[in-house]
Amino acid sequence: MSHDPLLQPFRLGSLTVRNRIVSTSHEPAYTEQAMPKDRYRLYLREKARGGVGLNMMGGSAVVSKDSPAAFGNIDLSTDEVIPWLAAIAEDCHAEGAAVMIQLTHLGMRSSNFAADWLPLISSSRNREAAHRSFTKAMEDFDFERVVADFASSAKRVAQAGFDGLEILHAGHIFDTFLSPWLNRREDEYNGDLFDRAKFFLDVVDAIRAAVPDDFVVGTRMAVDERREGGMTEASAIELLEHYAAHGIDFLNLNVGTIASDRELAEAIPGMGTPSAPWLEICRRMRAAIDIPVLHAARIADVPTARYAVEDGCVDLVGMTRAQLADPYLVRKIEEKREDDIRPCVGANLCLDSIYTSGAATCIHNPASGREEHLPQEVTPDPQPPQGGRGGRRRVVVIGAGPAGLEAARVAAVRGHEVIVFEADAHHGGQVRIAARSERRRDLIGIVDWRYQQAQKHGVGFRFNTLAELDDVRALAPDVVIVATGGIPDTDVLGDGASGLSDVWDVMNDQLRKKRRVLVYDDHGSYPALDAVERLARNGQEVTYVSPERTIGIDVGSMNSPAYLQVFSECGVTVQLGERLVGSVRGEGRTLLATTRNEYSGRETTWSTEAVVVDHGTMPSDELYFALKPFSSNRGRVDLEAWVTGERQPSPGEASAADAGDAPAVPFTLYRIGDAVASRSVHAAVLEGLRVGIGL
Repeated sequence: MSHDPLLQPFRLGSLTVRNRIVSTSHEPAYTEQAMPKDRYRLYLREKARGGVGLNMMGGSAVVSKDSPAAFGNIDLSTDEVIPWLAAIAEDCHAEGAAVMIQLTHLGMRSSNFAADWLPLISSSRNREAAHRSFTKAMEDFDFERVVADFASSAKRVAQAGFDGLEILHAGHIFDTFLSPWLNRREDEYNGDLFDRAKFFLDVVDAIRAAVPDDFVVGTRMAVDERREGGMTEASAIELLEHYAAHGIDFLNLNVGTIASDRELAEAIPGMGTPSAPWLEICRRMRAAIDIPVLHAARIADVPTARYAVEDGCVDLVGMTRAQLADPYLVRKIEEKREDDIRPCVGANLCLDSIYTSGAATCIHNPASGREEHLPQEVTPDPQPPQGGRGGRRRVVVIGAGPAGLEAARVAAVRGHEVIVFEADAHHGGQVRIAARSERRRDLIGIVDWRYQQAQKHGVGFRFNTLAELDDVRALAPDVVIVATGGIPDTDVLGDGASGLSDVWDVMNDQLRKKRRVLVYDDHGSYPALDAVERLARNGQEVTYVSPERTIGIDVGSMNSPAYLQVFSECGVTVQLGERLVGSVRGEGRTLLATTRNEYSGRETTWSTEAVVVDHGTMPSDELYFALKPFSSNRGRVDLEAWVTGERQPSPGEASAADAGDAPAVPFTLYRIGDAVASRSVHAAVLEGLRVGIGL
């Protein structure tokens, strides 16, 4: 029996959880018509197979019609949900994991203009900054209805075979009653602390009456809102003693509030922030209350989680984002393979992508949410394709950035011989440049893990080698994967003129002596904002110009607040709606940059010492096109097989006539990542996985 504190079973009410690791409730927006169908089920099943003790789902699963989904929420207000939940419960229990769901009424944290266009409700007339809708103050009949909705939703969850549920206290409807700055009522739902808790306790009592006695009921609650007039630890302790008497079995501890982008980013800290910032609050609360404490906030690695349990900070540790990155985290702990755990880097793409692409994605685990077609755990190929090496193919990968490293890792795990050419002295590609940002330094884990795994599985690396056509063909490869990435595209004026700098120049500190710098962002993503921060922190005078209507338009709400703070603290000048139309050399070191307003047509000339352009990257594709005539598939892929993770059809071999006078070499050729088009880290590793499992 293991003595690892993380692997010890724990009694939660009437439920025994097999270990201390939890995937806490979160909403990946994998629903279909508000139902948790197969995509959602398979996502949860994989974490159960990976060993998680308690699988919690449905971050903000809604109970009422006037709580419309804000981001793919599950609808618990209808019996239609029961069979879908039952299938999830059956899968999780078959794998040994307990399963729960989170119930909520979103209150002001939604939109008046979603679903049925019903008015939102709250304790008083409120407006949440993030979702921007005004609410009506709840009336007597609203209380009766919502309490009944919670009870009927809880009954459906119990009927589906779930082990329990948690009621979301933090940031949604109940906190608008508990927080004096939001509760301006003049009735029995306002007054002292317990008056303000009356609505929540009515809901708890109704849920308890609707579910079996052995059904676990907890609450996710902010015990310190970190603002004047908000919840404090002392008040939370008073309340929780009362809550426990009404049947609350555990506390899922939150800190802070979530009403604005800045507050949400602080409550769910990401990269560039300290690890596990609220453990001491957990320790104090756990010592003061009589129910178990669960907590999840930037507990991204196993040693930190182990400390949190072993040192008495928590009873159960939430590693939610960490298990999006690697749902087999617990099994790897059990098997003493912690070095194989894919690390969470805290990029928070799992949260931001819900709004930008419609569903959660992990920046470097492309299989999360795609479990139907892509494997979470790559295994050796049980039926290798026929070839001259007994089914073991020789795979040559050009480029050791995220796409190339993933392709090399996956191909090697599947049993192929893999050789990687890299022109640089190190692995990492553009990720290594991005990780020069102090804020985003943890990104290096994306490529370091893949490099370590590739080496472990026997991949051969040839660094400081700019691969040429003859170098590749001399190896007689069966497969060639071009992952050469791209180079910054500064030709935004369309005249091929030089003199403009790029974000790589900034991150490599080549512009440190330029006192005044204009950053032109025609990309809307992280690189320009990283460049602005690096320059501004260096004391340089920075002007940010973009044709977009907002700063970093594709940088989501979890990450943008930190950059906006830098813009304010460092006095960055911002001009939006401006397109760069000209740049000429002035006197001495001066550049004169001309922009034209997208709306008025008015032109402005800026005097600066450098113009930094972010317009994405241009594919480095020369080698791909040199190899293409010699390949058997001419670079063609079957997109259906590509997307669904199936093996690519075997193409015919190239003829000598097609390849010129040279003899034909029967290799298949693929191009992935930014060597195809300027995209993202997630897109790069997704294509690396797809090509690797399709060999």
